[in-house]
Amino acid sequence: MSNFFKKSIVFIFVSALLVNNISYVVAADIAQSSSASLEELQKRIDEKGTELQKIQAQREILNNTLEEISKSGNSIKKDIQTYNTSINELNLSIKANSVNVNKLELEINSLSGQIGGIGSSISIRKQAIANLLTELQQKESEDLFTRILKGNSLSESIAEVQSITTLNTALSTNITELKNLREDYTNKIDENKQKKVTKQAQTSNLVNLQIIVNEQKNEKQKILEQTKSQEQFYAQQIEELDKKQAEISAVIDDAEYKLRSTFDPTLLPLKRTGVLGFPAEEPYITQCYGPTKFAARAYRSKMHNGVDFGGAIGTPILAAESGTILKVGNNDRGTSRWNKFQYGKYIIIKHNNNLATLYAHLSRIIVKEGQVVNRGDVIGYSGNTGYTFGPHLHFTVFWAPSIQFKSVPPAAGVVPIGITVNPIDYIPDISNVSHSSDSSCK
Repeated sequence: MSNFFKKSIVFIFVSALLVNNISYVVAADIAQSSSASLEELQKRIDEKGTELQKIQAQREILNNTLEEISKSGNSIKKDIQTYNTSINELNLSIKANSVNVNKLELEINSLSGQIGGIGSSISIRKQAIANLLTELQQKESEDLFTRILKGNSLSESIAEVQSITTLNTALSTNITELKNLREDYTNKIDENKQKKVTKQAQTSNLVNLQIIVNEQKNEKQKILEQTKSQEQFYAQQIEELDKKQAEISAVIDDAEYKLRSTFDPTLLPLKRTGVLGFPAEEPYITQCYGPTKFAARAYRSKMHNGVDFGGAIGTPILAAESGTILKVGNNDRGTSRWNKFQYGKYIIIKHNNNLATLYAHLSRIIVKEGQVVNRGDVIGYSGNTGYTFGPHLHFTVFWAPSIQFKSVPPAAGVVPIGITVNPIDYIPDISNVSHSSDSSCK
């Protein structure tokens, strides 16, 4: 065999090895050049995660404090404690949102760096495949018999055939690696997009929470100014509020009784969990639907027409299902405790399945009537408006065609009235959902 041909065989083997490994070498160089920055980003991301855990622990302590405060009787002291605790928790939420926005920005930067590295690896793999195909095309231009005859010995002929096998193996390996890289690239792109959407939502939450905390501070100041810390004056105002609220409840109860007496329950959608989603990311049930213990002592009808979800003021409230905003209202006549009636700030969404959902006692509303929303969209923030004994979300499910809006003085605006159904029949399974100690849904 000529020296030229021997050198060619050596070149083929060396080329195969180089082509099969070139992507690893170059990718390693790229990774090494950016590893320092990516490692630094990850370190900062981990630090933000630790900071968020500490903030969450503080928020849980304040949540427990709020729950205990809500169980005490009506007094100026109780309301001031509620405001102070809520304001502290809102400030923690603002801090957590700010940290989370920073963390998301770091994660976006990290993902962008990873995407760039994967893109370079894809280019390298493509070039490696192109080189291998060229080599194979040159080798396969001669048939097997010709290649064997050109060898000066059997071992040289076998080496010639093995070079083709090596090239084919390298080609297969590179094609598999290219496929994996492309999948990883697509996944990283999708993850990066989702991080940006989440960051935008967190930024929006941050703005709204800052507005809510200022409102809470103003409301606290008004109570102090109006009562001048005189418990007797406060007690008289609350007693009058209870009487007025009882009158409102009587009107609503009578109207809803008449509606129920003529209603055909077979018109309702089939009872099935998951028809509606939870109205909060981390649901915590504090009162169920029906004749609850609390309703027996607090409501004239002895009936609770929804499910209460505990949550600090400023907790994002989610649309339980896609639909159209049917009504946005406010039954309060001011920010003083004794001027808060029925549902306070509320939203009603009409869904395509003939159900409608009510979200009441909100601190802030960020949707408008006629607006179309999707399941899981943030529509407002939990609060303590309306006739309440502590911050929470009141969630009611109506048979949509039955809804009426009635003016029931002294409540401001209009009050929604209709045929209510048990939300538990339509929301996701609650077997693993946390409940308060005195709440048990059946």
